[in-house]
Amino acid sequence: MTADVRKLISVVVPMHNEAGNIERLHGTLTSVLSGLTGFDYEMVCVDDGSRDGTLDALLAKAALDPHVRVVELSRNFGKEAALTAGLDQARGDAVVPLDADLQDPPELIAELIAQWQAGHDVVLARRVDRHVDSFFKRKTAEVFYAIHNSISPLKIPSNVGDFRLMDRCVVDVIKSLPERQRFMKGLFAWAGFKTAVVDYTRAPRHRGDSSFSGWRLWNLALEGITSFSTAPLRIWTYLGGIGALLTFLYATLIVIRTLVYGVDVPGYASLLVAVLFYGSLQLIGIGVLGEYIGRIYMEAKQRPAYVIRRLHGTDRAGGSTQE
Repeated sequence: MTADVRKLISVVVPMHNEAGNIERLHGTLTSVLSGLTGFDYEMVCVDDGSRDGTLDALLAKAALDPHVRVVELSRNFGKEAALTAGLDQARGDAVVPLDADLQDPPELIAELIAQWQAGHDVVLARRVDRHVDSFFKRKTAEVFYAIHNSISPLKIPSNVGDFRLMDRCVVDVIKSLPERQRFMKGLFAWAGFKTAVVDYTRAPRHRGDSSFSGWRLWNLALEGITSFSTAPLRIWTYLGGIGALLTFLYATLIVIRTLVYGVDVPGYASLLVAVLFYGSLQLIGIGVLGEYIGRIYMEAKQRPAYVIRRLHGTDRAGGSTQE
């Protein structure tokens, strides 16, 4: 009789210039994952074109720890692409995406696994206290979730990031999705499956600063809205219809006033304001249309979301996977 094969837990960590966090991250993950009874584990670390010592530090860990696998991308493709690369390389029966800054506690993984064993395919880690984030970041996140969930048929859970546990069947669905411009929170929500939620308090960032500036967060929000809703296009259709109706009513008023009171020459200020106002609306509408056309353009090229330069580490049986 053969012994039962221990289930494998994959922790996927996208990294960009995180050299200062690797030592503590590896120590914390090793302590947590090695303490899991009845499970094997692997750490799939994705170097997303880092310019500091991130890759060297990861390779040093991989040389000493057979649980560490390193996915070296050819350049910086962005977090969504790096996370996609990690999911593609993860071999676990369950996969846990995790940020390298340790704001999301690895100690919660045991509780996520317990919910998974209870029969849930997805276990979300929800932030109930985000006091360590700036007021601006908290409020803009609230506005984004409110807008997105009000105009999109797909509802994204608020205060839930990438930190979660997904069963292999869920990961396989995510991997099968063909789009290149990927908003991962939306894709996770789109997949569905039986879901549980575990609450936690977010910790301060261990070291360094987040690479997500306000401008990058804004672009990510646009990506999320245009990826899962055509409501912005419909809104401009409605605005155009309302504008045409108001213009017709105003033209009718002018005709009636001219017939009753004779020819009147109004000032040019109101005419200029009207021209500039509707011209601005047209430009905004073209911009919204351009967002969708741009997405079609990028998807039509069918370029891969990322390029792997090299894989480093060992497989589950102990053999080298370096390429």
